[in-house]
Amino acid sequence: MVTKKNCKMSTFPSSLFLITNLLLLFLFKFSSAADTITQSESLSDGKTLISKDGTFELGFFNPGSSSNRYVGMWYKNIPVKTVVWVANRDNPIKDNSSKLVINKQGNLVLLNASQSVLWSTNATKKASTPIVQLLDNGNLVIRDEKDSERNEENFCWQSFDHPSDTLLPEMKIGWDKKTGIQRIFTAWKNWEDPSLGDFTSLMSRSNNPEVVLMKGSTEFHRTGPMTGTTDSGAYGLKANPIFISDVVSSEDEAYFSYTLKNKTLISIVVLNQTLLLLQRLVWIPESRKWSNYMNLPHDTCDSYNVCGAYGNCDINGSPLCQCLDGFKPKSPQQWNTMDWSDGCVHTGNWSCGVKGRDGFLKVTGGKLPDTTYTWVNANMTLDDCKLKCMQNCSCTAYSSLGPDDDSGGCSLWFKDLKDLRVSDSQRNFYVRIDASDIGDKREYTKMIILLVSIVVVAFIVIILALYFYREKIKHKVGNNEGDHDDLDLPFFDLATIHEATNYFSNYNKLGEGGFGPVYKGKLKDGQEVAVKKLSRSSSQGLKEFKNEVILCSKLQHRNLVKIIGFCVTKDEKMLVYEYMSNTSLDSFIFDPIQSKLLDWPLRFNILYGIARGLLYLHQDSRLRIVHRDLKASNVLLDNDMQPKISDFGLAKMCGGDKVEGETSRIVGTYGYMAPEYAIDGVFSVKSDVFSFGVLLLELISGKKNRTLTYNQDDHNLIGHAWKLWKEDNIQSLIDDNLKDTCILHEALRCIQIGLLCLQHHPDNRPNMTSVVVMLSSNNILPEPHEPGYLLQNITSEGEPSSTERQSSSSINNVTISLLNAR
Repeated sequence: MVTKKNCKMSTFPSSLFLITNLLLLFLFKFSSAADTITQSESLSDGKTLISKDGTFELGFFNPGSSSNRYVGMWYKNIPVKTVVWVANRDNPIKDNSSKLVINKQGNLVLLNASQSVLWSTNATKKASTPIVQLLDNGNLVIRDEKDSERNEENFCWQSFDHPSDTLLPEMKIGWDKKTGIQRIFTAWKNWEDPSLGDFTSLMSRSNNPEVVLMKGSTEFHRTGPMTGTTDSGAYGLKANPIFISDVVSSEDEAYFSYTLKNKTLISIVVLNQTLLLLQRLVWIPESRKWSNYMNLPHDTCDSYNVCGAYGNCDINGSPLCQCLDGFKPKSPQQWNTMDWSDGCVHTGNWSCGVKGRDGFLKVTGGKLPDTTYTWVNANMTLDDCKLKCMQNCSCTAYSSLGPDDDSGGCSLWFKDLKDLRVSDSQRNFYVRIDASDIGDKREYTKMIILLVSIVVVAFIVIILALYFYREKIKHKVGNNEGDHDDLDLPFFDLATIHEATNYFSNYNKLGEGGFGPVYKGKLKDGQEVAVKKLSRSSSQGLKEFKNEVILCSKLQHRNLVKIIGFCVTKDEKMLVYEYMSNTSLDSFIFDPIQSKLLDWPLRFNILYGIARGLLYLHQDSRLRIVHRDLKASNVLLDNDMQPKISDFGLAKMCGGDKVEGETSRIVGTYGYMAPEYAIDGVFSVKSDVFSFGVLLLELISGKKNRTLTYNQDDHNLIGHAWKLWKEDNIQSLIDDNLKDTCILHEALRCIQIGLLCLQHHPDNRPNMTSVVVMLSSNNILPEPHEPGYLLQNITSEGEPSSTERQSSSSINNVTISLLNAR
């Protein structure tokens, strides 16, 4: 009996083992099929496909609060549902009774409850045993189940060939020349409607293709041509730590794609119909949010053909557009009023093919021109390319295909050169101009005679220069002390400055602006200082230098930077300031990370401190002082984040009751200058008030006035703010980083004060006394009028500029003062 009992019990574990194995086999089979649909299966509403690595999920969803249902794909493990692909974009489902199946023809179809087809693939190949599979890279494919290699060329259909609004890694923008497939990305109409908008991204069909953004049928932005992973001056394609871009242009296909450098990172490119931007987003796991890494267009110069034919756009220039060397404005009157649409034309007596009148100008550091009318040859040298262009009078420019002149290949441009901009790219291209504008001579013998003459004259000049230089040095050394008598500040010798800055080592360099670099230093007594070293090539001369020393020595206010001393030796001019540990304001408000440190109380305190500093300059100091270059980079922050206005090299003193002045040399920074100053050269304390208004909007919005991140119809931040004010939607201007700390009524009041400061006519702007009162009280504010945009043809109302004034103070005389980091 015992033996029999034991025998019966021994069979139980075997049966359990068998059942467990069958169950595991069933579960394995079920889980392995979670990323596929076969002809015997369907995917109904409520079920999903999940890629094998768990990255992507495909199923049915409602966008936002819409009741419409769509088939889409999103990131599985991101809590913020981010849909990257939609199947039935223009044919929504009205209920939850639909399903996805594979039909007899091997296509994936979306059927509703009555078995009507709402959407279908158009497979170009037929598989004997078709299956639908969601791959780990987010590509939904139809393939033959027997195809174990899963080669892309064998796919019957793939979603990567039919993109929505999102570019994933390994996806392509471009076209397949063999199959005729063109991969165009199209934005959603809005966040609750994934149907096709009119904002698209595509690869141009030129001989030298490039990525283009279109608004309807109008070209909106282009990247510039690329070769492989080399950029062409476009902001969005520069070397970066996130991704590597790649462009292929061959007989079979032309496309742009990218891969991520870190496979654990999640980054996508999305078309935003609302903002008319192509945005690169990066997922930040710690904050569980998408971070905006890049926008295209990036700024005003990124908009298509801002400066017209042969006009070069420089975002830091003043004015924004300049004609290329060898060209002049086609319509000078329009050009001087900042209407650059007509572009530029050849100067001189250029004649195609005529010896001595036909040459090429080398242009470096720019975005290559629009490639719509181009011809390319990958096997030519640059010299052959030049000769080819010279032989054709329709050829307007040439360049190599690669990143430098030695990389080979040839690209020729025909017709006018459009959409040029200054960038830090090292790509060169050569523009056809009058040879006399680039120094070419008509005859070789004349050149030899000229060179010999120059050498002889130069020898005589050098001898004379050495003599006079020695006499000048003697005189300068003898009178060195007298040169500094009018500068009521401590004088530092060069040896002291060298020791403090470790001989101006790069390690101590804080930044560099238009007037030269700034270095951190430490004096023998332990005091930390910032040394501003005036560049020899700077437009700021001894007059501006002395002006800044004298002004700073006489100005004493907690919101003005304190100057400690100066150093002048031979051609070197240096100013020694108190050191500001938190550098400049622009390094905070325009940085996506640093800006989060500025909550509302801190921003208001900074704003109020700047206002008090300006009030001191305009009223409380011994002289009325107009700063003329107030901007975010000229406001420094000390260890307690207290603001201090700096850089008085361009400041003007108005004695007694004088409230305004006039100049033919307009200086400052484009984007902050008041209209009457930029156009007519008239400056006053109200010019600073206008600049303060710009700075106020930047501080509250976290956006630059001259960065194009607004709707297409707006020129800048001022225009954007005014549009929101008229729409009674001004609260949307407030920086998202302030949503947790912002006191809404205070922020809205500040924006209204900013708009009052930006009034077009100076008389309509408040003075800084009124601004300080308005900031510190709750008095009722007047309604603002339309501000001065500084991007259109404007003159002071009731004070038309005379022809004489326009010629003497042409906008082409505007200079720029920049000092970014301290």
